[in-house]
Amino acid sequence: MLSPRALVLRAPGTNCDLETAHAFERAGAIARRVHVRALAQRPAIADDHQILCIPGGFSYGDDIASGRIFALELTSRLGDLLARFRDRGGVILGICNGFQVLMQTGMLVADASGAPRATLAHNTSGRFVDRWIHLRALPGKCVFLQGLEQAFELPVAHGEGRFQARSDADLDDLERAGRLVLRYGADGSGRTTNPNGSARDVAGVCDDTGRVFGLMPHPERFIDATQHPAWNGRLDVGHCGAGLAIFANAVKVVA
Repeated sequence: MLSPRALVLRAPGTNCDLETAHAFERAGAIARRVHVRALAQRPAIADDHQILCIPGGFSYGDDIASGRIFALELTSRLGDLLARFRDRGGVILGICNGFQVLMQTGMLVADASGAPRATLAHNTSGRFVDRWIHLRALPGKCVFLQGLEQAFELPVAHGEGRFQARSDADLDDLERAGRLVLRYGADGSGRTTNPNGSARDVAGVCDDTGRVFGLMPHPERFIDATQHPAWNGRLDVGHCGAGLAIFANAVKVVA
């Protein structure tokens, strides 16, 4: 059986594509890094892949707003390619800047008219946050989070990660629909580790199919136990980092 193929889509300013491709390869996929303009010139590249990932970084220097120009490149040059990719059975992952891109394209929380029901705003601290946080998953139908019901840790690194809905009614509707699938959790002392002020501690959301998922934390930065700050060769935090499960789930669902 051929290994699933993962397309890691990059743009000027993307800086997590190598780590993300490595994570997919560790999970059993064949990963290929492709520039968005190369894909625009030959959209058929996507047909050879079952997984599409937009990794983290600062695409186009985060001009205008984080992910905005990358999202415009995708929608103006490639039209509904992302939706067609999902509808033919593919899965789509957006990490940090990639989450911001997916939000801007309307792939995650748009209403019937295509208008966004939520955004990722500046952190309430007004500062870039780079640290480890605790998470809890409510997987529902999100294919990326299956088996991750136990609390786990991942690092975050962003300045615009505050999930903010258009209205309380929109937030309630997304919660009832099981779309708010990843939340910031509490540390050992019971204090929240929400790094940005997100409403209801939202750290990640999925679309209504569960096959498109965006999250602010970086799973590609914790695929090995040695990447955890508490690891010292004696403290056992598991042979694999918690982030690897997200990539493994993507591979499993399309294999």
